[in-house]
Amino acid sequence: MPIRDLPVSERPRERLLLSGANSLSNTELLAIVMATSGQRGESVLALAERVLGDVGGLENLAQASAESLGAIKGIGPAKASLLLALVELSRRMSARKSEAGSISSPEHVRDLLIDRFRYEEKERFFSIMLNTKNRVIGIEEISVGSLNSSIVHPREVFKTAVRKSAASIIVAHNHPSGETSPSREDIEVTRRLCEAGRLLGVELLDHVIFGDGEILSLKQKGLM
Repeated sequence: MPIRDLPVSERPRERLLLSGANSLSNTELLAIVMATSGQRGESVLALAERVLGDVGGLENLAQASAESLGAIKGIGPAKASLLLALVELSRRMSARKSEAGSISSPEHVRDLLIDRFRYEEKERFFSIMLNTKNRVIGIEEISVGSLNSSIVHPREVFKTAVRKSAASIIVAHNHPSGETSPSREDIEVTRRLCEAGRLLGVELLDHVIFGDGEILSLKQKGLM
């Protein structure tokens, strides 16, 4: 049934304005974002439900590519770009909210980066830059791909930290396998970064590995 044929009290946009966004389902929120219907008179609610079904739920929408979204009937380049922009804005808002505080434990690192690692199928390596009070002054993605000393070079890790006059950094990366045990390469990269940090006067405080719902701190494990 087209949305215009629904009672006013059941239309997603009207319900949002009346009761707030948290009263709507994922399908209804997605329908509002997409705004227009699909093919052959399909309602936008039906299209939104089909999109979520095709990508495997809301959690997988964050990992969908422009190509995979564009392949869904009723989703052209305009709707695909709109959905991708929405996902990225959500990530950035979450990151900005997390960056407001200071870092005093691996759990704070988890809270800060969990959205950046969620559903990732590739290893990603980040540097968190801190001031003298351990407040976050910047987050930078250093590399994407299997961790090794050639792509995680101290020069790349510390370049922005030095420019921002960071007092210290924390590095973190994920293991897509879900296993948090550090590899030999993880430990070697950490050792090289510790040495470089001492020479540059920017201390490496910790290296946190993200797994499937778990984290591991090399500092706590006595591996740095």
